[in-house]
Amino acid sequence: MEPADEPLVLTRIDPARNMARFYLLSLEPTLLGQIALRRNWGRIGTWGRQRLELHDDAQAARQAQARLLAEKLRKGYRPS
Repeated sequence: MEPADEPLVLTRIDPARNMARFYLLSLEPTLLGQIALRRNWGRIGTWGRQRLELHDDAQAARQAQARLLAEKLRKGYRPS
């Protein structure tokens, strides 16, 4: 799966472990001309937590998004 400008929503559901998690990655422009990589995560049905990473250009932001996407896929998250 490739990083994209549209939000990527990943889920990890394991009823045996009472696990129902989501992870969202999106790229968004800022008012100062940077690109923000927004990361939201938490239990499905909650607001979860959020973190923004600021990058100077879209290429750097996409590389960071691809790195996080690969990490989450290795951990068992799947596109929803």
